Amino acid sequence: MKVVIIDYGAGNIKSVQFAFKRIGLDAALSKDSGTIQQADKLVFPGVGEASSAMKKLKESQLDLIIPKLKQPVLGICLGMQLMCNKTEEGNTKGLGIFDVSVKKFSNQLNKVPQMGWNNVFDLKSKLFSNINEQEYMYLVHSYYVEQCEYEIASTNYGVNYASALQKDNFYGVQFHPEKSSAAGEKILKNFIEL
Repeated sequence: MKVVIIDYGAGNIKSVQFAFKRIGLDAALSKDSGTIQQADKLVFPGVGEASSAMKKLKESQLDLIIPKLKQPVLGICLGMQLMCNKTEEGNTKGLGIFDVSVKKFSNQLNKVPQMGWNNVFDLKSKLFSNINEQEYMYLVHSYYVEQCEYEIASTNYGVNYASALQKDNFYGVQFHPEKSSAAGEKILKNFIEL
């Protein structure tokens, strides 16, 4: 099983790599298009700002490769948001995998960014096998995906929003499974077993 974490210079890749090590897998870091295309499973992480992350993807032409991948791909946090059509963060055009937009949380509803533990519910995918409804996951974000047809988990932070998405071989989670204790590790295992 060849697991590759797409290394395009956006944030939390080492903590994702360590999380895979904890479940007994050596995940490689790569920005090489050949290595990425030959992987069995891919993780598309992201921590940071959308427009600069998208610029890095374009510089390495990964913006052209990622939407065409056929193996399971897991976008995490900003990675999931970049898989959408566009985000209000820096008015950035995304990869267009999910036909939805990313919006900014309203300061009137809650403190922004959402930072810390929150629960996920309405779980609808093998990605969430043996994960309890209302399980707590760790989140850090100021932008969110509205509820939509691709939604496989929801979270409430002033509004109900899509905390996980799926379309074909593409999965996205707004939370950080690598920082979400045993439940997060179970999600990574479930992804590997897809």
